[in-house]
Amino acid sequence: MSTRYKNLSEYNAEFMPDKETVSNQTYAIAVADWNPQITHTMLQGAIDTLVLVGVNPENIRVVHVPGTFELTFAAHQLMSLNKYNSIIVIGCIIQGDTPHFDYVCQSVTSGITELNFRKDACPVVFAVLTTNTLQQAVDRAGGKLGNKGIEGATTALKMANIVW
Repeated sequence: MSTRYKNLSEYNAEFMPDKETVSNQTYAIAVADWNPQITHTMLQGAIDTLVLVGVNPENIRVVHVPGTFELTFAAHQLMSLNKYNSIIVIGCIIQGDTPHFDYVCQSVTSGITELNFRKDACPVVFAVLTTNTLQQAVDRAGGKLGNKGIEGATTALKMANIVW
């Protein structure tokens, strides 16, 4: 994850799967439209990274959902199609004055974790920002701490290509 000590948007291409391998792979991205100034920037970072590494743009499906809470359902639906090498979920939850933040964070984290435990699962990558302030989100969505969408794409590529 991006912190003030490490920016994972800067990845080493040497450790990425080769273009020949990923050119025929398919990836899905579920993105929350709540806080779109953040999530849509992360989405673009994820798409750009997948394409740069060699994924055919036609093999990237993007699904928009209203908010971060709905990402688990979208990921589950995409997973049930059995056609994606990996799924990335992109969202942004910013602390407010009510416990809503805690409930949404816990629910989405648990939901995505549960999907990854399924026997028939493809990797579902958690690219959800959980920040105290809007500025912290901006810093992690193309700002001084990188773009968590790029991090999500690099993670998806690596997880989809784990060789056993």
